[in-house]
Amino acid sequence: LTPRELEIWQLMATGLDNAEIADDLEISVSTVKNHITGVFTKLGVRDRAQAVIAAYESGLVAAGHRSG
Repeated sequence: LTPRELEIWQLMATGLDNAEIADDLEISVSTVKNHITGVFTKLGVRDRAQAVIAAYESGLVAAGHRSG
């Protein structure tokens, strides 16, 4: 994953939606969606839920961690 994809994956895993991620990173929602597509492809997952599970399993996000 690129550094930006990694950052977006982490934010997504902490419960932020695309608009919140876009606001936090000061980028457009469509850019967030493009990065998420890259994350899904590179992780071999089909949806957000699988990506979030992968984030916890990999240790990217600790259990009990929530953004905000």
